[in-house]
Amino acid sequence: MVRLIISLILLGLLTACTTSVLAPTRQLVEKAIVFELEKTQQQLSQQLDLDFQGFEIHRLSITQEQPLTIQNLPTYRVHGTYELTLKLPKRRLTQPQKPFEVYLQLQKEGKTWRLLVPEASGKDSKSVWRSYLIR
Repeated sequence: MVRLIISLILLGLLTACTTSVLAPTRQLVEKAIVFELEKTQQQLSQQLDLDFQGFEIHRLSITQEQPLTIQNLPTYRVHGTYELTLKLPKRRLTQPQKPFEVYLQLQKEGKTWRLLVPEASGKDSKSVWRSYLIR
């Protein structure tokens, strides 16, 4: 009985260590959010002729990391909130508690991560993902 308990504890510790090593870092999540915001900012600037002068992210809070597999590679669906400050020519706009959801995928060699963005597709087809390298 004692061996069983010790074995379960060791198994739990090994699993916890493995998951934390492979899980995306806070900095990686922030880079993914910045990438998405820059992409959106470029589109809005062109369409609305706005003069964005940048943005800042503060108070990033990760509330959930859900491991899953997409295209046979380990992926994390990460949820949370952050505070966004938009810099405009004459003022700053701050949006507190802005929710986010990103999909981050560890590549085969285990050295790089990619941001996965679901692409709108037909009802009957498989999910299609766009993939962007996070640096």
